[in-house]
Amino acid sequence: MAEPSVDALVEALRRLPGVGVKSAQRMAFHLLQHDREGARRIAFALESAVVNVRHCERCHTFTEAAVCSVCLDGTRDARQLCVVETPADQAALERTGSYRGLYFVLMGRLSPLDGVGTDDIGARELIERATDGHTEEVIIATNFTAEGEATAHVLAEALKARGLRVTRLARGVPIGSELEYVDLGTIAHALSDRR
Repeated sequence: MAEPSVDALVEALRRLPGVGVKSAQRMAFHLLQHDREGARRIAFALESAVVNVRHCERCHTFTEAAVCSVCLDGTRDARQLCVVETPADQAALERTGSYRGLYFVLMGRLSPLDGVGTDDIGARELIERATDGHTEEVIIATNFTAEGEATAHVLAEALKARGLRVTRLARGVPIGSELEYVDLGTIAHALSDRR
């Protein structure tokens, strides 16, 4: 017979992507039995992040300030704007060290079956940002999933209609993959060979 606090912890851990009942139980029991200090640190870090982290006013990534450090970095190339689906995708591109432009984070992708349209992913804000007079090239770096490809197509057409040069990551990134799980060399190669 499980205790309510343990059940609540297991249910909370199950909210994470890819975590089922058994994995959640294993994590909960490990933290309670072997790493209570780790559990406290996780709880504190989560509470702090939920209270302090918000979206950057310019690119929509996660930040604790009104504008993130990438957007404030005067050494970045403001002529390039890379569009990604998530902050995790942005972090993957940053780890390659091969891109020095700015970003726009959609915080999702088009998914008509789930009711996610252009307004839900910030397409209007992206177009405003891309037509700010500084941007010369928009690099579409959405994932190579069906939804990511549809998102790339719709955004590319809207941006091209406004006279912007639009490129897409090269196909070095395997189809069906998500950027945060692709090795850094492949991402760097795809970025340098974009079309």
